[in-house]
Amino acid sequence: MPSPHAVVHVIDRITELSGRLLAWLALAMGLVTAVIVVMRYGFNTNSIFAQEMVTYMHGCLFMLGAAYALKAGAHVRVDIFYRDFSERGKAWVNALGGIVFLLPFCVFVIVVSWQFVTESWAIREISSEPGGIPAVFLLKSLIPAMAINLLLQGIAETLRSALVLVED
Repeated sequence: MPSPHAVVHVIDRITELSGRLLAWLALAMGLVTAVIVVMRYGFNTNSIFAQEMVTYMHGCLFMLGAAYALKAGAHVRVDIFYRDFSERGKAWVNALGGIVFLLPFCVFVIVVSWQFVTESWAIREISSEPGGIPAVFLLKSLIPAMAINLLLQGIAETLRSALVLVED
């Protein structure tokens, strides 16, 4: 069985890689948006496909970026008291927060979204817009994917906090 340090390291590496890939997606989203603006105002034309592509990329960026934000500490937290805690105190808050709130929330999202997504896959749901992207089922798949990624990073963060508590 791998050590908790090894598990944390592997999950962190996966999250770091996905975060770096998503950074490139943000650049692509900006470029596609610029193309849409030039098409609309420069050539008086539009593309539903391109507009939906921005929506899909935006969804990927935010849904799949949640785990990276957790790893980087970029999530919003009310730290009126937290900022003054010792490292051990912060580890207690983070470990309990992960166990009581984050991990159950992720499991809840996976369970609740599963049927929604499988039904979309079963009919290969497409865009309701003519010329739109014929893959709404892929967009909906981001919901459980976000929860799974966040669950994995939540496990890593909870383990990291537990290790601080155990190693002292």
